Amino acid sequence: MNKKYILFFLFGLLSITISAQSLAEAKALYEKGEYEEAKPAFKKLVKTQPGNGNYNLWYGVCCLETGEPAEALKHLESAVKRRVPSGQLYLARAYNDLYRFEEAIETYETYISDLRKRKRSTEEAEQLLEKSKSNLRMLKGVEEVCFIDSFVVDKEKFLDAYKISPESGKLFMYDTYFNDSGKEGGTVYETELGNKLYYSEMQPDSTLSILSRNKLLDKWSDGSLLPGSINEAMNADYPYVLTDGITIYYASDGPGSMGGYDIFVTRYNTNTDSYLMPENVGMPFNSPYNDYMYVIDEFNDLGWFASDRYQPEGKVCIYVFIPNSSKQVYNYEGMDPDKMISLAQLHSIKDTWTDTDAVEAARERLRTAANAKPRTTKKHDFQFIIDDHSTYYQLDDFRSPQAKALYGKYNQLEQSYKQLQEKLEDMRSEYSRANKQEKDKMSAAILDLEQRVRQLSTEMEQTAIQVRNLEKQATK
Repeated sequence: MNKKYILFFLFGLLSITISAQSLAEAKALYEKGEYEEAKPAFKKLVKTQPGNGNYNLWYGVCCLETGEPAEALKHLESAVKRRVPSGQLYLARAYNDLYRFEEAIETYETYISDLRKRKRSTEEAEQLLEKSKSNLRMLKGVEEVCFIDSFVVDKEKFLDAYKISPESGKLFMYDTYFNDSGKEGGTVYETELGNKLYYSEMQPDSTLSILSRNKLLDKWSDGSLLPGSINEAMNADYPYVLTDGITIYYASDGPGSMGGYDIFVTRYNTNTDSYLMPENVGMPFNSPYNDYMYVIDEFNDLGWFASDRYQPEGKVCIYVFIPNSSKQVYNYEGMDPDKMISLAQLHSIKDTWTDTDAVEAARERLRTAANAKPRTTKKHDFQFIIDDHSTYYQLDDFRSPQAKALYGKYNQLEQSYKQLQEKLEDMRSEYSRANKQEKDKMSAAILDLEQRVRQLSTEMEQTAIQVRNLEKQATK
């Protein structure tokens, strides 16, 4: 009897020792931020002691940090009930990730109140509170969009899945387009005519910014940062410009993001030579995960974007949708909350199919786009519009010898104009970085150059009119 008791005691002591070692190892991993590795040990500990507040907190945080907010929720709620320090912060984050923003706001406010009572800093919590408030506003304005397809692809080759029309331009990875630049970047967008680039490139502060280049005859201009607030966030990447030439979509992980990269839109203001304040495109396009590479193929009437929401490492989901001509939103007040959240999270694209005929027509357009053969493009010497019906690409296209000769003058004016315009852009960029004394010195030169550019522009326009009139007379 005594022997059995001793063996039982020794076995129990050994179990406690092993458990203590497992806890110590798990805590060490947890403190190093290795949540995936620490999670199995905390899961076992919670199972054996479900009432332990610390175990619930640690396991809940591990789940939250590894993309399982639903699993984390009940354990974080248990930790908060047992008044485990910092439990409220993580619980609010879980509510936020589950789109339960009102509960996230309430929890953050309680947490901030407790911090103030203990005379602790509330800065981080207040920033997260504002983000949840912003997210709630987005949830109340979820765009009603019809998604016709989605497919998971390798993240490294995700651009291969975009089947957009030649009229919508071309997309490249930075390393593919600038294969010998020695620099790093994200993606590149080239316009249909191949005369302008928008791309992201790593800057000296190790953040990505969006730049543009113009084609000057047979070479590209140097890259220049887009003006305005586009590049003021942490990272700006994945640019795409509509055929109007002024509307740009891009992704950023700055303060206005729900989490990770969010998709933003802005427009170029010709009066200020800058871009308007960017707007977050909202839900369902954006999420607490990474959402990017938003493209509107106006020729095929199809939209595309990529997201790593609900995807394993190295994978990304491509969503294809029918673009709205104007934004339409769901009735937040009149819809079941769970249904609203499901639509915002894009849990099922079939839930967006309110018009089956429109879905089938769009899917047929998608099939046609996917099966389209790459267009072979003829190399043009130039592009000169005569009228609504005629565009010339070579000197031999001219029938009037006088128009042909005068076009030579126009071409020289155009070269001079582009060179001066590029120089003016460089001077303006340098001016924006200069101090007051340097600006005073540069002002006169910039004003003089602006006048020369305007004069050249007027002369070019007048010469172009003369070329067209001479050619039209010869073709009557």
